[in-house]
Amino acid sequence: MSASVTLCFLLRTHNSQNQVLLGLKKTGFGVGKVVGIGGHVERGESVVAAICREVAEESSLTVEALDLIPAGTVEFVFPAQPAWDMFTTVFLCRKFAGHAVESDEIRPQWYPVNRLPHAQMWADASHWLPAFLAGERGHWRVVLNDDNETVASSTHTPPRGPVPTEDQGS
Repeated sequence: MSASVTLCFLLRTHNSQNQVLLGLKKTGFGVGKVVGIGGHVERGESVVAAICREVAEESSLTVEALDLIPAGTVEFVFPAQPAWDMFTTVFLCRKFAGHAVESDEIRPQWYPVNRLPHAQMWADASHWLPAFLAGERGHWRVVLNDDNETVASSTHTPPRGPVPTEDQGS
């Protein structure tokens, strides 16, 4: 069974430049990579509650549930390591409070939306993140190769109505 995970890409305009908050992962899964802010949904927790909690824990920023913009989902499949499979609900957010502060897990940094640090990110991010940031919605299914790093295949299914979250079923 896939782990339920959630990511939030906080967006701002700074000096006439659209930026997204990403973070250098300092511990755990993905250490050393630049990743989105987020994490696992805990037992009994909604996806929305989880992302509000994760954003606060990892960046010290506060996001409100009503300000989250559902973007879609990404299903990550690791055939060589099925325990790593993840079903990820993705949100965007343009309204938040506070200033991004480094945590034990993440060193947050703002990046220009048109110059993402792909070389430092998981290889799959280039398949779906620019699309979400450009306003595309839907579900991506990313299958990784046996090296658990490179992408074997990536498919996109546009939404047929509201973008589902795992709370609503998919």
